[in-house]
Amino acid sequence: MFTAHEQQLRERFSAAPLSPPPPPWRPSVARPIGGLLGIGFAADPGTGHDLVMAVSQGGHGVFDSVTGAVLARDRDPDPDVAEPSGASLTCPGLGPLAGTEVRIAGLHGGGLHATTRDGWTIDVVSPQWPHQRVLLSTDGGLYHGPAGRDWWLVHETTHAALRTCGFSPSGLTLAIATAGVLLLYTRA
Repeated sequence: MFTAHEQQLRERFSAAPLSPPPPPWRPSVARPIGGLLGIGFAADPGTGHDLVMAVSQGGHGVFDSVTGAVLARDRDPDPDVAEPSGASLTCPGLGPLAGTEVRIAGLHGGGLHATTRDGWTIDVVSPQWPHQRVLLSTDGGLYHGPAGRDWWLVHETTHAALRTCGFSPSGLTLAIATAGVLLLYTRA
């Protein structure tokens, strides 16, 4: 069934304590969003800061990833573009992202960046399926040794389905999105 190595990984991931991402990461947003379908990143055209666009059954929203401020909200988007579509799974931006297409990762597919230029990695594992665990590491995803040194269990889904997780293209924002909540962590 499992090799000895796979069994070791399964036991290691199952035993890891849940902890927040380590410094330099800091929490910036923990926002309930019912019916969340997916999220995407785009740079603020004025400042270059990471913005997050959330697509849900209740509409679209754009958030500043550092402050958590809601920059734009559309509770009734055009039904023809309300959900990610096309080969690139995009939705039209709103507010500061108006006029741009934002790639959305989540229920319909797609994905966010799994690594940063300076070596942070994020992975999703399911040692106790169907529950998913989100792992953050600084060792390129090797997961050697116990949690808390080079890798951390930063989220566990037990009730709401994981939609997506990953980094912004800049590598300065980490996002974890479930069907009911958006969690953002930032670093300078």
